[in-house]
Amino acid sequence: MSETPSTALGSSQVISTRKLVHVSMLGFAFLLPFLTWVQAAGAALLALLFNLFVLPRLEIDLRKRTRDQISPDVWTGIVIYPLSVLLLILLYRHNMEIVAAVWAIMALGDGSAGVAGVLMKGPPLPWNRAKSWPGFIAFALAGTLGASALMRWVAPAMPTGQVWLLCAATALVGAAVESIPIGLDDNLTVPLVAGAFLFGVSFVEASSFWSNYPYLKSRLLWALAVNLAFALAALAVRTITVSGAAMGFVLGVAVYLGYGLRSFLILLLFFALGSAATRLGYARKAARGVAERRGGRRSWREASANLLAAAFFSILVVATPHQTAFLIAMVASFVEAAGDTISSEIGQWLSNRAYLITTFKPVPAGEDGGVSVGGTAAGAAASALVAGAALSLGLCGWSGAAVAFAAGIAGNLLDSLIGATVERRGLVTNAIVNFTGTSFAGAVALVLALHGFGK
Repeated sequence: MSETPSTALGSSQVISTRKLVHVSMLGFAFLLPFLTWVQAAGAALLALLFNLFVLPRLEIDLRKRTRDQISPDVWTGIVIYPLSVLLLILLYRHNMEIVAAVWAIMALGDGSAGVAGVLMKGPPLPWNRAKSWPGFIAFALAGTLGASALMRWVAPAMPTGQVWLLCAATALVGAAVESIPIGLDDNLTVPLVAGAFLFGVSFVEASSFWSNYPYLKSRLLWALAVNLAFALAALAVRTITVSGAAMGFVLGVAVYLGYGLRSFLILLLFFALGSAATRLGYARKAARGVAERRGGRRSWREASANLLAAAFFSILVVATPHQTAFLIAMVASFVEAAGDTISSEIGQWLSNRAYLITTFKPVPAGEDGGVSVGGTAAGAAASALVAGAALSLGLCGWSGAAVAFAAGIAGNLLDSLIGATVERRGLVTNAIVNFTGTSFAGAVALVLALHGFGK
């Protein structure tokens, strides 16, 4: 008689061979201080080739195990894991401490979450009932400990307190990403998001924060008052839900703190453009079945997808010595969000046909990854308007506005590509795609600004 998935797991299968392989590879991270980034990348590439061509010939059970089942997909994670390590090394080749810390979070955090999820019964997470609080906490704790140890090993000159704070925050972000119910392998999503987060917060300096503290005290009161009034007004005109108002309030405060009323006005412009475009031709879009749900009102999901990246960059404006670079990154995320929202809404209003960005085959308007001439033109105009507004408000100069616009267009392109591939397969939601687009735009602008573009 063949075993069912539940009996195949058994009590002896708490730590799968798959997880042991992942954790054992972490030992290589201890060699990072003694290798150039080229040598480290070469070793990661060899590990990838080993997993591709040698492991399949060995009689090793590498199936992915969860609490209730065994995944039939054997090789995806075991290949994506070394590929993610290689990507980390290439992206952060001048910051190997980031590679080491995120690698530890990916290996130890994920492994500990799986063990805790099997051994410990606890309440499920409200946003993903397939995950539990014991697993979430185990991920954060193990990730913090492992990341701190490896970061100190690779960068011993870093202050201990700073290492612990950075690693704890990044492990918490990694735990949140791992717990989100999407179809992508967390060996890809966790290192990409955690790495980008750690790279951003690694610029934080206490001296920068305290130099801005006198302004922040008064700015906070204005941020609370203005965002409360804005949230209540948006609720009154039924452009957002209660959850959208609450999330918008929190993220709006963060945006306001970055550069006061001027940074908030960019948020307000994006919101006004998006709300107007959503209402424009709503009856026609509803008749086609492509209109936004809830009468066009945005919930906390839409608010988070469009504003979270901008809020993150805005906070770093006042917490790092790279104010100009993070301002450009914040503007770029709004440029992308405006372009994506307007292109979708206007394109669906003007025509019932779009073209899939990967093949240019005709698809119904509103199809994931579909683009149209009218929608694309409207989105580009909205992006230019936001970049121009940032320029006129003094958030950036001409070159900074150009960088933000170019990065926003790149984010829009990535958004459409993900929509045409990953989202069409049901692996991610539209909110995840939107968050990826805004984050990518901000990251591209930040890297360009840090390298001297946009000044």
